[in-house]
Amino acid sequence: MPVQLSLTVNGKAAGASVDERTLLVEYLRNQLALTGTHVGCDTGQCGACTVLVDGRAVKSCNVLAAQVNGAKVTTIEGLAAADGTLHPMQEAFRDCHGLQCGFCTPGMVLSAIDLVQRHPGADEQTVREALEGNLCRCTGYQNIVKAVQQGGAAMRK
Repeated sequence: MPVQLSLTVNGKAAGASVDERTLLVEYLRNQLALTGTHVGCDTGQCGACTVLVDGRAVKSCNVLAAQVNGAKVTTIEGLAAADGTLHPMQEAFRDCHGLQCGFCTPGMVLSAIDLVQRHPGADEQTVREALEGNLCRCTGYQNIVKAVQQGGAAMRK
């Protein structure tokens, strides 16, 4: 059964008729060509598909597109300014070498933004606990934690 969607994605109006079973990650990747939202596990375990829905981190492989009707969705493509200036969290991940292969990075960055908005000045333990739902197989997390703390500090300025 088709469902009519009307939402805002990365600051732009978006809408479509989608099957009621369409996952948000499928809508973003297949219909809007926002492929920075990765599909890693299809079960919500890895966090590669994390996006912000009304400012909160959500694993888009566990959410139906119809469930976010009317919401504001931000993907990794929507973080940088129009002139290409990176979001402070993206800069921190680059500067702290918080990525290697990059597969987990979009979801990690968006989860980190949600974390520091809810817990400004989060200590290392809080950051590690908050990112437990985002798997990285390359970095060992140390530089990711540094990046989240540096990005959080920059976001507070």
